[in-house]
Amino acid sequence: MSKDQAIGALILAVSVIGIVAYAWLVFFTDLWAVVLRLTGFVAVGGILAILAWIGYTLATTPPPKPIEAIESELSEASKAEESPVK
Repeated sequence: MSKDQAIGALILAVSVIGIVAYAWLVFFTDLWAVVLRLTGFVAVGGILAILAWIGYTLATTPPPKPIEAIESELSEASKAEESPVK
């Protein structure tokens, strides 16, 4: 078994154990309300954190140069390559 297969088997086993543990907490204990509230909070909080990260990235990333500026830079560079250097 390769290292990747071993990691995959470990992820599979931990996931199945997690599903069984979650089902047991929700359906067979008195903690079901707390577990569902916590699950909902983590899910909504995770989605909102991803949206916050996207917003931060958009707000702090400088806009790209206009295409005209890039084209003029490229044409100047190609003219410089064509002219012989003395």
